[in-house]
Amino acid sequence: MSHHERWDGSGYPYGLKGEEIPLSGRICAVADVFDALTTPRPYKAEIPSADALRLIADSGGQLFDPTLVEILMDCFADIIKIRQLSLSTKPL
Repeated sequence: MSHHERWDGSGYPYGLKGEEIPLSGRICAVADVFDALTTPRPYKAEIPSADALRLIADSGGQLFDPTLVEILMDCFADIIKIRQLSLSTKPL
């Protein structure tokens, strides 16, 4: 549930702020938004990964833990490699 909380306290369900939000929720929040932005959905098209990164980076310190945003940015090239590999692998 805590992945809907926001760094600035504007999230839900409890309005937790900053480090009051469990680390697991802060990590899931960044991962969930990145996935939602970069994956096509019936109601929206996907956006390029670099655009998603920019949107998340612009919200660091407001919606997301700024330290986790920095980590995402530092690991972005590796994340893209893993994502491309997973998309190119066909299920059994």
